[in-house]
Amino acid sequence: MKELLRKIESLKHSDIHTTVTKRIQEFKSINKDVPNDLFIELCFCILTANFNAQRGIDIHHQLSDCFSTASKEELEKKLRQCGYRFPNRAPCIVKSAQMKQEIHTALHSLKGDELRDWFVCTIPGLGYKEASHFLRNIGFDNYAIIDSHILDLLARHQIISQPKTLTKKRYLEIEQILFDIARKTHLTLAELDLYLWYMETGKILK
Repeated sequence: MKELLRKIESLKHSDIHTTVTKRIQEFKSINKDVPNDLFIELCFCILTANFNAQRGIDIHHQLSDCFSTASKEELEKKLRQCGYRFPNRAPCIVKSAQMKQEIHTALHSLKGDELRDWFVCTIPGLGYKEASHFLRNIGFDNYAIIDSHILDLLARHQIISQPKTLTKKRYLEIEQILFDIARKTHLTLAELDLYLWYMETGKILK
């Protein structure tokens, strides 16, 4: 772990720090009192799961105007036309469009694990990674987005063994490891994710 901590500290004192800070500010600036804005961001997190992040951003930008209005069939067709790998996620987006007010209410009434669990149990297409991604992207600091990039990095530094499947129990165990790294580097989990993702991809997206 010492080598990873050293690399993170180095990045904190580089130009990347400014980019990370700006991105975190963008996440926190989203208005949680506008249900449609929250829904559009949720759609992004549904789309990008196990998909190329930049392509997900591009497709999300192209189709965001129709997420609330298209039928399952229409949206699936549009996703196919964009070259999206998982057009069968269209029903998840259409169902979520019908739950905008419930999403808004949950964000204002629930906290911590209870809030994330609500999204995992209620919103189709969301697991712990996607729910954490959504919450991070609307300004919540202390949820870990444990995707393949993060798992590979932690395994390469011999901090974890690569899990065959990421159960809830294993997700929370690895999240605790990341929380420990965040504490040692004086970062939030949201900030740490951006630094680790940059280490793996050379990019800071969302």
